[in-house]
Formats: sequence, C-alpha cells, structure tokens
Amino acid sequence: MSNLAKLFDIKNKTAIVTGSARGNGKAIALGLAELGANVIGIDILSKELFKLSSLAKKNKLNIKTFVCDLNKSEDIINCLKAITKKNRKIDILINNAGVTYPESFFNYNIKKWEDTYNINLKAPFIISQQIACIMKKNKKGSIINITSLAQKFAFSNNPAYGSFKSALAILSKNMAMDLGKYNIRVNNIVPGYIKTNMTKKSFSNKKLFLERKNRSMLNRWGDSKDLIGAVVYLSTESSSFVTGQDIYIDGGWSNKGI
Repeated sequence: MSNLAKLFDIKNKTAIVTGSARGNGKAIALGLAELGANVIGIDILSKELFKLSSLAKKNKLNIKTFVCDLNKSEDIINCLKAITKKNRKIDILINNAGVTYPESFFNYNIKKWEDTYNINLKAPFIISQQIACIMKKNKKGSIINITSLAQKFAFSNNPAYGSFKSALAILSKNMAMDLGKYNIRVNNIVPGYIKTNMTKKSFSNKKLFLERKNRSMLNRWGDSKDLIGAVVYLSTESSSFVTGQDIYIDGGWSNKGI
C-alpha cells in the first residue's frame, strides 16, 4: 500500500456508531464496514438493528450490534461495558443518534425537552467520556459528533433540538481542547437537509421540500450516503491535523445569499 493510500486506510479500525439502525447512522455504519472497518452499531430499534445485522452478514461485512436506550444513563454504561469487554481498542466514535420533537414554544412539553437533552447531548457526553478513556490509553482516536444546521441557525417551533445541537457543537470544541494532548481529535459534521425518517414530514410536504431544495446551491436534498466521505476523512490519518472543526455537508445551504 502506498503512503498516500495509507492516509485514507480504515481497514481493521474499530468504530462505534450510535443511531445505526436507520438513516444517516445506517449509511455511515455500512460505509465504514465496506471499507474494512469493524463497526459496532448502537440503537434502541431492535428490529431495524436485526435487519442491519442480516444485511451485513449477507454482504460479509463486520458489523456487530447492541440494543441500547440512549435515554437512560444506566443502559448506556452497561452497553459500553459489554462493548469494551471485547474491544480493548476503539479507534473511532460517531455520536450520530438524535431525536427531534417539533412543537410550538408556548406548548413545548417538558418531557420532550428532557428526552431531547438526554439523547442529543447527555448520551454523546457519557459515551465520549467513556470511550475517550480507552483512546487515551491507545494514544489515538477520532470522535465525530453529528450535529445540525440548528447548531448555528434559528428554526421555529423546535426549541429543544436547536438548543442541544448547539450545545453539542460547543461540547465538541471543548473536548477537542481537553483531549488534543492525548492525540484524540474531536470534530462536528453538520448535515443539511438529508432524506431520512427524521425529515420525512418536511420532505413529503411539497412546499417545504421545494423551499429547502431551492435554498441549496446544488438544488437538491442530501442523501445519507453524502455523509460517508467526511466521516472517512475524519476517521483516517488524512485528517491527523484536523480537530475542533465544523464540516458542513449541506449543499451550500448555510452560505447561500439572496
């Protein structure tokens, strides 16, 4: 293998991907596995995880799955114990799992607020803290947090989602500061409008679909596979001097003028 090829080599690296049962997480898990990584998928959706496992087995991909409720700290700790008992080396952590509960500000339910906090911010913190301990021992690692355009831009009728995606974005930068001395890099991938189960409501709405499509410089919605390239880049030696950054994958949505 040439030195240049080694920069992008991911073979035999071990990666944890949360929210891997469907959508962006599933695409990322499959993409990494197809390139030779050993992938560990975490999700609460047991039926969808089983389908992912079956697909991986059919295509001879190394994907192991764990059912875990990221809304519960105890569940997360027990899941990570089971994972790290068999995996002493974790090279990559991708905190992808997230939830969104649109609702008007005045009617926003406190339970939805707490659930969004638990899954979108608290879970990534707990998982990152635990896995960073392993990465520290191995003197290397890459943590990738999947945030959102909502980390920077105001959107109506969803106060919790924007609040905790913004918090996750700055948490990544603080983690990059604290973990850099151990050669652990932390970056954000910021997706734009991607066709997933989470965006199905707006994607299926003709008016919203066209509004968001037309705002993109590329004049289209994104696909989950559009995230794979950036994930691979941040997972390999090709990005060895990249940390504390936001990588926007939004078709130019965030920079389009009038």
